[in-house]
Amino acid sequence: MRKDIVLIILLAGFTVSTFAQSEHKLIRRGNRAYSKNDYLESEVQYREALERNKHSFKANFNLGDALYKQNKFSDSDSIFNGINTSALSDADKSMIYYNKGNSLFKQNKFKESADAYKMALKYNPNDIDAKYNLSEALRMMQNQQNQNNNQQQNNSNDSKDNKDQKDDQKQDKKDNNNNKQDNQQNNQNKNNQQQQQPKISKEDAERMLQALQQREKDIQDKLNKKQAKPVSGASIKNW
Repeated sequence: MRKDIVLIILLAGFTVSTFAQSEHKLIRRGNRAYSKNDYLESEVQYREALERNKHSFKANFNLGDALYKQNKFSDSDSIFNGINTSALSDADKSMIYYNKGNSLFKQNKFKESADAYKMALKYNPNDIDAKYNLSEALRMMQNQQNQNNNQQQNNSNDSKDNKDQKDDQKQDKKDNNNNKQDNQQNNQNKNNQQQQQPKISKEDAERMLQALQQREKDIQDKLNKKQAKPVSGASIKNW
């Protein structure tokens, strides 16, 4: 019994050692691929290392970097979020938050990235790169806020213009309706006047026309006679 137990313990120890060596070997392979800018291959190696030890800080951290280099910023951010920092040194924590900030910055999440850089500086106040990136994140936050304010102002102006246009259209419609009503009223008045005017016969109309013509002739004769009357001149004095 004791020999069997000893054998099992030895086999278990050998298995753990083999897995540990395999994990480190896969991480080294990933590092070599990473140094050659073969980020996809490095990702594969780091993931295989994590299959041996899912809690490996080095494999997780390097995987986050490999994903970042492939522009998989959201995946990279998720990896850094999943790392357990409780047993890590302040220097390691600072690096995690720094890389997390970079992944968030690339996603235009400037406020979140600024918060991550602040955490990086909390654990390493002398990190010049973190200070610079924090200032950039804050600057981009301000630009983003200015763009939002300008967009809101433009939307407000557009709404005002639309309201003014609608008011103008309402006024035009009102004026058109008033003009239409005025025209209708004028037409009605004309119709009423025409209806109120007495109708005359053709004979009466001819007599009225003859009377007007005769009256005009009489007036013209009087004017001609008045013009024909000699103008009085000055008397010539005989000396």
